[in-house]
Amino acid sequence: MGLLGIGEAHGACSLLHAAGIGYGSSLPLKLNTKVALRDNPPKNEPDDPDGLLDSVIKSWEEAGHKLPNVENLYWAVKSEIPPRQGLKSSSSVSIAALRALCAATETDLENSELVDLASSAHFDAGITLTGSKDDNWAVCEGGWKIVDPSLPANESVLFRGIGPSPEEWDILIVLREERESLPSLEDFKFHQQAFSKALDALQNQNPIMAMTWNGRAMCGVLNDNSNRRLTNDAMVNGGRGSGISGSGNSIIVFSPAASKPTLDRIAKWYESKGFEIIITKPLLAEEDSENENS
Repeated sequence: MGLLGIGEAHGACSLLHAAGIGYGSSLPLKLNTKVALRDNPPKNEPDDPDGLLDSVIKSWEEAGHKLPNVENLYWAVKSEIPPRQGLKSSSSVSIAALRALCAATETDLENSELVDLASSAHFDAGITLTGSKDDNWAVCEGGWKIVDPSLPANESVLFRGIGPSPEEWDILIVLREERESLPSLEDFKFHQQAFSKALDALQNQNPIMAMTWNGRAMCGVLNDNSNRRLTNDAMVNGGRGSGISGSGNSIIVFSPAASKPTLDRIAKWYESKGFEIIITKPLLAEEDSENENS
């Protein structure tokens, strides 16, 4: 038979780290992930050092869902999202894999159910501090949300925003060395004031300012002076907002779409320092091309 089911999701960047003050928010980005479930081995085995795909299968079965009736299951993953950069690659793979399982077994699940299953998989794989529900929501559908990760996903969304318009903004992603480990929850305790300002900005429908405040807080959490310098350099070169995404190490920069020279100047500056660059767009709720339900 070969192919059993395919699922898709997208990437995201942080607006408010959920470990900061207990609420999280991420902005969907136009970076695609596609996961295929097969009954024969793919040409290229997926790079899964944390065993996340095994954890997805485990969470699926523990929720009472049946697997396809085949002897062996194999995964194939194709993603535009660099791993361990804070761009929600794990959430994207989890949600896409769950959608592939839904397609393979003709199972209909709401996005909230996918978010909870992905959160369980993340905890099982040991790759999350909070459950990643804000990230899981962001890779499921367009538009940003303020999420309480302590609540079931169908109750967790406290506030919704449309998000910055892709017609008005370009997003430049500065890739850095892969993150080696996650910070501890203790590392977040001394930076709650900046995280609170990020939350205030979101409540005022200003996600770019929220990302900038969250980035400042994360510079303190990670205790790396190069983060501060590199994010400030984006603003000096014309960026309107910049910050660390997730727990590092990528830097997100917002640049006005009407000023391509500004985008070029920022990109060339980082490239001159040896960094790889990705240029993409935010994903609005009404532009979401993924399946809202599997």
